[in-house]
Amino acid sequence: MHTRSPRAQVREFDTRHFRDALSQFATGVTVITTRLANGAFLGLTASSFNSVSLDPPLILWSLGNAANSMPVFTGNSHYVVNVLSSEQAWLAEQFASRKTDRFDGVEYTLSRTGHPILSGVSAWFECHNRSRYPEGDHVIFVGEVEHCEFSPQAPLVFHSGQFLPTSK
Repeated sequence: MHTRSPRAQVREFDTRHFRDALSQFATGVTVITTRLANGAFLGLTASSFNSVSLDPPLILWSLGNAANSMPVFTGNSHYVVNVLSSEQAWLAEQFASRKTDRFDGVEYTLSRTGHPILSGVSAWFECHNRSRYPEGDHVIFVGEVEHCEFSPQAPLVFHSGQFLPTSK
């Protein structure tokens, strides 16, 4: 069930102020990967990742409406959420770049459904693309986890516009 509350009060801040306030919340960093219809791979950096439910196992992440990859992620049946380790800031930067081949120099294996699992990540979640919810200037993707693995290690943490050093 999707319900909405009565309209919010008029905001007294601008978008930049809101972004700066959000940057005070430290997040982990993920790379979401999938496969295009022609067999090529697609991946993007996202910090908007969270757990939703243990039974069934559900996660969520969001993607901006203006993203070129929106049709691919809305149309595909599966994707993999790769949780980056503290040593993988370069992967976060590479998959956030405008490079045409973001997988250049990246080691990976394929999931059971043929989607890239990046090597050396802290955890990965292979998801069925269960549902999508348009909200504001983003779409919230809810994935039902079909397979997952983890390797306990220090996570990559993003706070106030930069990656933070972490230790395990």
